Amino acid sequence: MSEDTLSNVPLRAVLWIGFFSVILTSWAVLYVMADSHGGGGGHGAGMAMEGPGLAIVFAMWALMIGAMMLPTLAPALKVYGDLPARSGAGPAGWLGVIMGYVAVWLPGAAGFAALQVVAAGGGLVDMNGIVTSPWLSVALLVVAGLYQFSRFKGACQSVCMSPLQYYLANWRPGMAGGLRMGAGLGANCMGCCWAIMALAFVGGMSSLLWMGVATLFMVLEKLPEIGAWLRRPAGTALMVMALYLALQAAETI
Repeated sequence: MSEDTLSNVPLRAVLWIGFFSVILTSWAVLYVMADSHGGGGGHGAGMAMEGPGLAIVFAMWALMIGAMMLPTLAPALKVYGDLPARSGAGPAGWLGVIMGYVAVWLPGAAGFAALQVVAAGGGLVDMNGIVTSPWLSVALLVVAGLYQFSRFKGACQSVCMSPLQYYLANWRPGMAGGLRMGAGLGANCMGCCWAIMALAFVGGMSSLLWMGVATLFMVLEKLPEIGAWLRRPAGTALMVMALYLALQAAETI
């Protein structure tokens, strides 16, 4: 057995330990930031908005990507790790998939961070990153709910649920190939999950409860056994939540 392939058990274990260490570290840092700002279930964005602005807010969104989106990549990494070494799959390519995936999501994190800073400047979100108007919450829930029914969402989700088919159709060996395929996976993942991530402005930027629920949902949504069955019910649930908030807001008028 070659020492430089993913079929080597010790090397495979080291790679996976490193991968999950990044995820756990991201969660740990977010927990510490939230705990220092009002309890372990609280919000950390208030600290971010009181700091230097965009740079710190971006750092928090980047941590959220590490904590929430990397776990959803695990099935695709498992599939890559099981590919035969003779096909050009190896540790470099495996790491390349992660790097390409992150390279797509980091600009997305920057976009969310910029949106938060601009919205905060306009009074649309508070110091915890929560929208200040219940009608904005309703609008975000409606958008996220409707998006669950869209063909584009379905197409992106189907790629996320079928990483083997994606690799077979887009195969490139080595690190460069991993980067390219990881970027493709990242683009499809963003197309699948951006609306759920945007609900951070409803649940609260860096709310650990929201983050945990959203992460669990996005992981389940990418599992081929159940992912296809979750999309529309989740959309319906989001629309029901929007209606409930709208009725509450209407009572205060």
